[in-house]
Amino acid sequence: MTAVELGLPVVRGNPDTSERPGSPLLVDRFGRVATDLRVSLTDRCNLRCTYCMPAEGLDWLPKPDLLSDDELTRLIGIAVTRLGVTDVRFTGGEPLLRPGLDDVIARTAALDPRPRISMTTNGLTLAKRAAGLVAAGLDRVNVSLDTLDPDRFHRLTRRNRLADVFAGLAAAREAGLAPVKVNTVLMRGVNEDEAVPLLRHCLAHGYQLRFIEQMPLDPQHGWNRDDMVTAEEILASLRTEFTLTPEPGERGGAPAERWLVDGGPAVVGVIASVTRPFCAACDRTRLTADGQVRNCLFSRSETDLRALLRGGASDEEVAAVWRGNAWAKAEGHGINSAGFSQPDRPMSAIGG
Repeated sequence: MTAVELGLPVVRGNPDTSERPGSPLLVDRFGRVATDLRVSLTDRCNLRCTYCMPAEGLDWLPKPDLLSDDELTRLIGIAVTRLGVTDVRFTGGEPLLRPGLDDVIARTAALDPRPRISMTTNGLTLAKRAAGLVAAGLDRVNVSLDTLDPDRFHRLTRRNRLADVFAGLAAAREAGLAPVKVNTVLMRGVNEDEAVPLLRHCLAHGYQLRFIEQMPLDPQHGWNRDDMVTAEEILASLRTEFTLTPEPGERGGAPAERWLVDGGPAVVGVIASVTRPFCAACDRTRLTADGQVRNCLFSRSETDLRALLRGGASDEEVAAVWRGNAWAKAEGHGINSAGFSQPDRPMSAIGG
C-alpha cells in the first residue's frame, strides 16, 4: 500500500512533521505506508554463523533493557490497532530463545483486527515447538539454511546441528505452517555452488526457497561487495537446470522477486537488496528487542519507545511518536551511495 493510493500527498525534502498529513497510518514523505512490523524478540542466538557474529558471541543486551512481554505486546497492539499494521513477523537473534514466546504469539493473535503472524528462525528447536506455535496462532515460518552439507554447515555456523534444522523444517510443514520458506545467503568461495542443490531439495520437500544477497550488517563491518553472490549470478546458476519465468501479478511491497520454476506452480524467490533495491515499495517498520523503532533496516538512527512506555505515555502518545519516526524515513537505504555507512547494530540486534 502507498500513500498515493490512499489519496495522501507525497512530500519530499525536509522531514518536518508539520507537513505530515492527518492519517493515523505509518506514512512517509515518499508515498509509502508501513503495514509490516518486524519484531526482534532477542539479540541472542544459539548459532555463531561466521558472517553474522564472532565465535564467542556478542555483548548481549542486558535483561533490564529488554522489553517485557507486557511492553512488547502493548507496542504490537498499538501498531495493529492504531497504526494500520497488518503483518507481524517475529525475528531475532533467534526468536525461539525468547521465554514466553507462545504467549506473546497468542496475545498478538487475539488482537482485533488479527494480523498475519510469521517468524524467521534458524530452526534448531523448531521440531519440538512447531505444533505449539501453530496452536498459539503462528501462521507461517521462514527457516534460515545456507547449505545441505553437514561439514560445511558446521564450518559456517560453528555448530553441528544441520539434522536439527532438517527436522524443524519437516515439523513446520507437518504442523501446517504453510508455505514453509527457506532463506539462503550465498557467499563467494563458501557455498555459491549450492544454488541448484538447495532448490532441488526444497522442491522435493515442498518448501519455498528464497535467496538473499548478503548485506552489510555484520558486526565486524567486514562486508565486501566482491564476496557477495549477486541476484544475476544466482539466477544464471539456477537456469543451468531449471526454466525460470517471472511470476505474473504485482509484486507490491514483497522483498522477493519470484520466479515460476519449470512453469510452476513451484516458485523460487530472490531478494536483491543490494543490486536491485526495492526501497520505493518498502512497507516495513522494525522494533528491536530493547524497544527502539527503526524505519529502515539500514537506518543509523532509532526512536526510543521503551522510554515512553516506562515514562507513563499513553497509547496515542506512543503512536504519535511512531508516526513521526515513519515520516522521517529516507528515500532509500543508500548501500550503493559513496557515503554509505552501515548501521552500528549488527543484524542479530536489529532483527531480520
